[in-house]
Amino acid sequence: MNSKRLSAIFFSALLALTLEAQYRKPPYGDLYESAAVTAMREDVRFLSSAALEGRKAGSEGEREAARYVSARLSAEEVDVLTGEEGEPFGLRQENGDTLSSCNVLAFIPGYDKNLSDHYIVIGARLDNIGSYELTVDGQKVTRICYGANGNASGLAMLVQLASMLQRNRILLRRSVLIAAFGSSCELGAGSWYFLNRNFAAVDKIDAMINLDMLGTGSAGFYAWPSGNADLTHFLGNLSATLQPIVPQVVTREPCFSDHKAFYDKEIPSVFFTTGMYPEYNSEKDTESILEYDNMERELEFIYNFAVQLCNGPKPVFRVSEETAAKLDGKTVVPYYECDVKPTFLGSTDPGVFLQKWVYAYLHYPPEAVRKGIRGRVLVDFLVDEKGNVKNVHVLKGVHPLLDEEAVKVVAASPRWKPGKVRGKPVISEVSLYVEFILERRK
Repeated sequence: MNSKRLSAIFFSALLALTLEAQYRKPPYGDLYESAAVTAMREDVRFLSSAALEGRKAGSEGEREAARYVSARLSAEEVDVLTGEEGEPFGLRQENGDTLSSCNVLAFIPGYDKNLSDHYIVIGARLDNIGSYELTVDGQKVTRICYGANGNASGLAMLVQLASMLQRNRILLRRSVLIAAFGSSCELGAGSWYFLNRNFAAVDKIDAMINLDMLGTGSAGFYAWPSGNADLTHFLGNLSATLQPIVPQVVTREPCFSDHKAFYDKEIPSVFFTTGMYPEYNSEKDTESILEYDNMERELEFIYNFAVQLCNGPKPVFRVSEETAAKLDGKTVVPYYECDVKPTFLGSTDPGVFLQKWVYAYLHYPPEAVRKGIRGRVLVDFLVDEKGNVKNVHVLKGVHPLLDEEAVKVVAASPRWKPGKVRGKPVISEVSLYVEFILERRK
């Protein structure tokens, strides 16, 4: 090979490496700080500053935080619905006084003409705890909490999430409502006011995502889907793909927060947090402990989850207690709440059941093929204490032809190994999608 040829190869390789270095995003870590991390850091510093006096519900600090969040959303070209100072509301207190607060609401339109009037609400707590009690040398002491992680981290992530969704709104079938809820610590006043007094189309809210205390990922990244089978299934599906971080799905509600008002309205809701459990040590709630590299990873997962909710089937609201007494009056345990999950052919992954049983024996109805009917049928069933599959039914159908075939093949399933709780076999509930796909002829 001549020297000119070698020189050409060398310079081509050098150019390729240079272009890759310019356009490839460096990995997460201390050597690189992305624009998202820089923005979140700046937002946290302002929202946790002493000048805001802890953003206590009803304070000038909370109102200043509302003005700041409104300005930041506007700067990201998100359509703010509530003006520069948010939507004011009053809360009557036990002593007869009225606590004044506000919500900040913004809107990102979906593109689908059939779904754009349906909404995914993404919310974060605007106010801080304000004060908390702890015991020092046997004495109860009240301390003011100016912590960045309560909930400056969630608010900063809310702004960045809104920015990402706004830039990629062409991908969203449903519309998104961004909400910073005031007086959240006062019995969820802001979210209650939004659902009961402020927003007329509550029946068009298909799901809610709550962001609260997301700054300490090394302590754990958690998702609480309120016992909802669909949301748990969506979280499991997304977690099975390549993600920078995945949350641990927990069955214990971390704490009271704004998702509660949506849950009470029977709106499926998922609560993302990093360790905000009742034993959480508020004394350590300071800006210095926030882990921005982890926050960026969490942001990416939550963004992907939000896009999935905007584009996927509407989650069906299901309360775990509703499944009780389905089978001989015995309590039914959702699949993800089992200590040992039900097993099919040695695997706890429902995907194995789909591949090795459902799709192996599924027959596409000829009439459905002729009519071009396709889609995903959401099937729910029980695995009893002996492993038998029972009570197979459709949660979300496509067409009777496909629905009936999906139920038929699942109901014919061989015996599973039952799920267990505290070492004892239980009746468990499984929900999964059966896909009917037609390949288009060229």
